Amino acid sequence: MRGYEREMREPVTVNRANRHRGEVEGVIDGERRILCLTLGALAELETAFGADSLTDLATRFAGGRLKSADLTRILACGLRGGGNRVSDADVAEMAVEGGVAGAAKLVGDLLAVTFGAEPDAQDLRSGEGGTSP
Repeated sequence: MRGYEREMREPVTVNRANRHRGEVEGVIDGERRILCLTLGALAELETAFGADSLTDLATRFAGGRLKSADLTRILACGLRGGGNRVSDADVAEMAVEGGVAGAAKLVGDLLAVTFGAEPDAQDLRSGEGGTSP
């Protein structure tokens, strides 16, 4: 297929995110990138977090209490859903504009457009609670 010859970390070139399609954009490693939790990305998150359903996954995220490893996993799934060819390990090494607070806001925005309810951004920034598999 065309386009698969690109480097793993090369961002997808886009004009703007379409929030009606569940897309958000963020500046990661100095590049504007589109993130989207597609059905495939959501299935990956269900498996990673041990959720039995989308409802369970949404309930987990609604509390807004995620660890930094959770933020990394969600960002990676969102980047892959947005067409970026990156691994979780790649994302763990990337810099998000705004640091940890910027990453938490980006994840909050992504979850809000995906599930229709934004998690408490203060809880995301504090890194309290939550469990990772």
